[in-house]
Amino acid sequence: MPGGRLTQQDRQQIAAGLADGLAYAEIARRLDRPTSTVTREVMRNGGPTGYRADLAHRATEHRARRRKQAAPRGASPAAAQPHGRDARAVAAYEETLTTVLMASGLPRMTARVLTCLFTTDAGSLTAAQLAQRLEVSPASVSKAIAFLESQSLVRRERDERRRDRYIVDDELFYQATLASARANDELVRTAREGAAVLGPHTPAAARLENVARFLDFISESIVRAAEQARDILRTGPAHD
Repeated sequence: MPGGRLTQQDRQQIAAGLADGLAYAEIARRLDRPTSTVTREVMRNGGPTGYRADLAHRATEHRARRRKQAAPRGASPAAAQPHGRDARAVAAYEETLTTVLMASGLPRMTARVLTCLFTTDAGSLTAAQLAQRLEVSPASVSKAIAFLESQSLVRRERDERRRDRYIVDDELFYQATLASARANDELVRTAREGAAVLGPHTPAAARLENVARFLDFISESIVRAAEQARDILRTGPAHD
């Protein structure tokens, strides 16, 4: 039924839809489900090329058993959430955000770590805290953090106990945007180098020069927009 858990038959229909090249929205429409449900299901179970209905169903049952075993008997799910948040709603949102980050190109563990940092009020956690919250090994966290640092998506600081803390804050969005522009600049230089090698007035050189001009314009626009919008990140939300 709409809104309920996916059944094995639902997953078989998802697999068939993927095999037929259908978009997530069309598969969801045929199942009478939200598109986000189908997207999340596929991305957490192998992606569009690796999704297998039977494996996905068994993996979901395994995760459900693990959650049931890990939950303290008689504990209220909302008790662990600050500010009176609905624990189930928070968990569902974290899955959605992780799925969106994965769709943008991040590996699943990297997306999970970034989601965990985004949804933490402090905006910072140690590697041990991340491993505990995500129920993964410290090595998995370390690999994900290394990638996020390379993309300027997190930064690290030493706390008073000399532990590394990994932080997401408003300034990082600005820095990550500039890093994206710098990556474009490298492509511009490489494209123009190729145009010179292939020779002037040749179709291949013209193609590469057009790519360089396009990316150059995009980079300049990104940097200009980031500078103009930087103050937005320093301004608190308006309250009525």
